Amino acid sequence: MRNRRITTQWGLTLVELLVAISVLGFVAVLGWRGLDSIVRARIALTSDLEQTRGMQLAFAQLQSDCAHLASPSVLPDRIPLTLGQGQLTLVRTVYADNQPSRLQVISYRVNDGLLTRRESPATRDLRKLDFYWQNAVNDTFTSQPVVLQSDVADMTMRLWINGSWRTKSDAVITIGTSILIPSIPTGLEVTLQLRGRDGGMLKIFLLGAV
Repeated sequence: MRNRRITTQWGLTLVELLVAISVLGFVAVLGWRGLDSIVRARIALTSDLEQTRGMQLAFAQLQSDCAHLASPSVLPDRIPLTLGQGQLTLVRTVYADNQPSRLQVISYRVNDGLLTRRESPATRDLRKLDFYWQNAVNDTFTSQPVVLQSDVADMTMRLWINGSWRTKSDAVITIGTSILIPSIPTGLEVTLQLRGRDGGMLKIFLLGAV
């Protein structure tokens, strides 16, 4: 009688295969959800960083303009700065190498969610400066605006005058939507409110050379 060898074959049954596929599918779903959350968080963080960077650049430009605010001695019977609803207009002194100082009108506006900045040509002629000033106040500037920040809901401002903060309601003289400041301010507080954010970003600037 011959000895018979019994050979055992190992393999996966259909049930085991289905269980393995189910486990792999479950792990894949969990991995996709985790990756999706990471991507969404990264997109939101990148957007916040871009908005913050844009606001910092806008504040840096505003700080430079405020630091060079024209002094009353070079603007007889004129004011160097006015405020309005979402509007800021000022006269700054421009310095260039081997050239006399000149004056320039700067206009900040918030329109349709965009914070823009415009500047007039620099001049030493006060009559031209008055013309540029009226264009800025009436928002009839012909120069192209530079967009500093998008998604801006509002821009509110206060001025430090004679030891206290003044708002629009504190102004003595109001013409149209602009405020004429009877006393020369020494500080400017600007708050930018972005769309979709609860709090705004606030910064205080000194006006004129320190």
